[in-house]
Amino acid sequence: MTDTALADPEVGGEDNDSAESSALAAGLRGLRLPTVAVGLAAVAGGILLIVSGENPLSVYWSILDESFLSGSGIGRTLEKATPMVMGGLAVAFAFKAGLFNIGGQGQLLLGAAFAAWVGYNFDLPLVVHLPLAMVVGGLVAALLGAIVGALKAYRGAHEVITTIMFNFVAGNLTDYLVSRDGPWNDPDGGAIARTPRIRDSAIIPTYGDIPIGFFIACGFAFLIWWLLNKTTFGFEIVTTGANKHAARYAGIGVNRIIILTMAISAFLAGIGGAIQSQGLFGRFEASNNAGLGFDGITIALLARTNPIAVIPAAILIGGLNASTTRLQQDFRIEPEVVSILQALILFFVAAPSVVRWLVRWKAIGDEEAIQLTGGWGA
Repeated sequence: MTDTALADPEVGGEDNDSAESSALAAGLRGLRLPTVAVGLAAVAGGILLIVSGENPLSVYWSILDESFLSGSGIGRTLEKATPMVMGGLAVAFAFKAGLFNIGGQGQLLLGAAFAAWVGYNFDLPLVVHLPLAMVVGGLVAALLGAIVGALKAYRGAHEVITTIMFNFVAGNLTDYLVSRDGPWNDPDGGAIARTPRIRDSAIIPTYGDIPIGFFIACGFAFLIWWLLNKTTFGFEIVTTGANKHAARYAGIGVNRIIILTMAISAFLAGIGGAIQSQGLFGRFEASNNAGLGFDGITIALLARTNPIAVIPAAILIGGLNASTTRLQQDFRIEPEVVSILQALILFFVAAPSVVRWLVRWKAIGDEEAIQLTGGWGA
């Protein structure tokens, strides 16, 4: 920048406006692939429904009506979306540093279990109890993430392998804690493995049908966006993800970034579990959280690892999941059909060359697709 530009605030302002406009334009361009992918998935899913003897327009209207056109439907959609926002953030954040956190399921279970333990085991004022339970759940998950990061940084252990293995460790640990002979078992639960009910002072409330936990998750999404785009630490994360050798040459502590990134990523997944226990179920029950951590991979890919885009991506998938009961009642459509629609969306997002060939839109190029699998070789 020239001395004139430094001295003239208007010039600097114009540069800032230009940068913001460029960022907005880039963000809008980033929406093209997911939008087209959703459209193509709807077409492919419609063909599948026709073959199975159903009217796709009726089915899609039922999904829309059930999930988005009533207060109770919106509430169910946001309930489904909340852990997906946190899980998507966990995967997206780690990927910014070139890491692939596939351990969101185990991290979510730890967060959910320990948040529930704090929730029922302590009698504290609401202003202390509610956030304390969430933070404890997140920190326990973060400890697991930090171990994964340290193994990666100092021993070269691949995070995909270690996080997969830790999923089993976390899952079996939480199962034991709430089992019939476990220390956290609810004596009134009978054969159900669960904790006692959380005290009211640790419960995340709802406003009518709308879960407040969803807005907490959205707050984390904006916080992560700010961290990545407006702080030196975020710059170091992105630089490490782009080229760790160049980052090390520039004086960035790459090992420190790897450990902190994995810890924060796991913290986000753990918070997602805590919100489930405190805001939806009122206790920890392992069966209520099955598979939620893996949904984060779906959301992060659909959002192209953009923290803000994680929110609408989670709402879309959450809406599909919220409509499964209605589809079974009205059309005898099994929940697996919704899973097929999600898989089709992911296929088109992950294969931009196929999208470009189908729609003949040269603006959608392979370079626009962020391949999560790129983290496998980081």
